[in-house]
Amino acid sequence: MLGLNYTSVSEFILIGFSTFPQHLLPVFFLLFLLMYLFTLLGNLLIMATVWSERSLHTPMYLFLCALSISEVLYTFAIIPRMLADLLSTDRSISFRACASQMFFSFMFGFTHSFLLTVMGYDRYVAICHPLRYNVLMSPRGCTCLVAWSWAGGSVMGLLVTSAVFHLPFCGLNEVHHFFCHVPPLMKLACGNNVPGVALGVGLVCSMVLLGCFLLILLSYAFIVAAILRIPSAEGRHKAFSTCASHLTVVVVHYSFASVIYVKLTGLHSQQGNILIAITYTILTPFLSPIIFSLRNKELKNAMKKTFLSKLYLSSI
Repeated sequence: MLGLNYTSVSEFILIGFSTFPQHLLPVFFLLFLLMYLFTLLGNLLIMATVWSERSLHTPMYLFLCALSISEVLYTFAIIPRMLADLLSTDRSISFRACASQMFFSFMFGFTHSFLLTVMGYDRYVAICHPLRYNVLMSPRGCTCLVAWSWAGGSVMGLLVTSAVFHLPFCGLNEVHHFFCHVPPLMKLACGNNVPGVALGVGLVCSMVLLGCFLLILLSYAFIVAAILRIPSAEGRHKAFSTCASHLTVVVVHYSFASVIYVKLTGLHSQQGNILIAITYTILTPFLSPIIFSLRNKELKNAMKKTFLSKLYLSSI
């Protein structure tokens, strides 16, 4: 399926951070390790809180749990390998392992985007059609939305990975990145159809991301219109507060995700590209649980009730 018969390359070398000063690599390792552990802990804490607190057994928090799972798996597909390479002199990765890493990173990344879109729809229904919320967001309906998000992410991962790894690679195997990403791998491919594949992959990914973003914008256009019709300031504030954390994560996610497909001027060096990639592979997943925990009052109170009370009781 991945075109193993069309290439003589059996492994790739992830150049990654090797072009940075060597004395900085242990600093990067410690910093990224702490951010990764915090990302795991934050998302596991969110999932555990939602699971244990019955008041949070609602569609919004079901979607938040699914989002946390996709985030944990996305970072797991990239960061452990990156951390190992920071301290290792052997940065080789097999052809199949590289294809697998690309598949899972795109799968979980696009699943994350689809779930953010579903969460925007959930907020739209809750605010604009509150009387129909229980019907439109039934348990079966929510399960289908989550399942379709994961299925869509899987299709995108398979599509991108198949398109890239069906190309022949002609001997060069140094990937100028810290994981198997499309642009550096396309530079190693050969053949007349490489520009067409690169353009096709870029267009498909950009259009899907743009489509998700426009659907979220449309949801919030209706939400804002509905909130402005609420007579009391307290009611408007309460309605908007249920959307604040999701909206903040959407802004952060799409601001950094757009960097993948829009080439920024002045950052054409390998080190510049590596620093850009850090924003959407490490920084965005790191910020997401912080935003949801701090900006969502109901979740924050549930965390205090669930875990601080247990810590207090255990200390008595």
